[in-house]
Amino acid sequence: MSAASLWEIAIKVSLGKLGMSIAFEEAFPAQLDANEIRILPILPAHLQHVVSLPFHHRDPFDRLLAAQAIAEGLPFVSRDALFDAYGLRRLW
Repeated sequence: MSAASLWEIAIKVSLGKLGMSIAFEEAFPAQLDANEIRILPILPAHLQHVVSLPFHHRDPFDRLLAAQAIAEGLPFVSRDALFDAYGLRRLW
């Protein structure tokens, strides 16, 4: 899971746009550990891909997530078919 995804969750919780049954600081890293999920850090190599991506998405988080998937050769989990335009392998 991208560090950017956790960052976005934290922002949505702090703005009241996402409710959680337990506190964010309790849910993470406990759930990450319990589900054996590793965090993918944001690396300069990922940002190099952001620079060259076309603007299929204006959301900076979406663009960063797409760049990370492309740079790492990882599948991308999203129901948003706009990500297909980036040429990555989308699941869901």
